[in-house]
Amino acid sequence: QVQLVESGGGLVQAGGSLRLSCAASGGTLINYSMGWFRQAPGKERELVAAIAWTGVSTYYADAVKGRFTISRDNAKNTVYLQMNSLKPEDTAVYYCATRWRLLPTVNDYNVRGQGTQVTVSS
Repeated sequence: QVQLVESGGGLVQAGGSLRLSCAASGGTLINYSMGWFRQAPGKERELVAAIAWTGVSTYYADAVKGRFTISRDNAKNTVYLQMNSLKPEDTAVYYCATRWRLLPTVNDYNVRGQGTQVTVSS
C-alpha cells in the first residue's frame, strides 16, 4: 500500500511562494494520477490541481490558475505543487492523493496523505 507524506507547508505573507512536496513510499506512483486538495476551516474540501499518470494532462481550479503549478518526478516518487502569488484565501490544509490512471476527485481517490498546513497572512 502506497503511503503519502506531504511537506513544505508553513506561514508566508501574501504575495509569497511555497512549494509543497508529496513523497510516496511503499510503492511507485507510476500509473497513478495525482491531485492536490485543500480544506479550509468551515469549508468543503476542494481539488486545486491534478496531473495525469502520463504527466501530460493537468487540471487547475479556477481560483489557482496562473498561480499554482503541479508537477511530478516519477524517479523520485514525488509530486510537487508550486504556489506563487499566494493569497490569504489560499490558507488551508493541503493534501495529496492518488488515483489509478484517472484524475482524482474529491470523492474518488485511492490514497490520501495527512496534509500540510499553509497559512497566508495579509
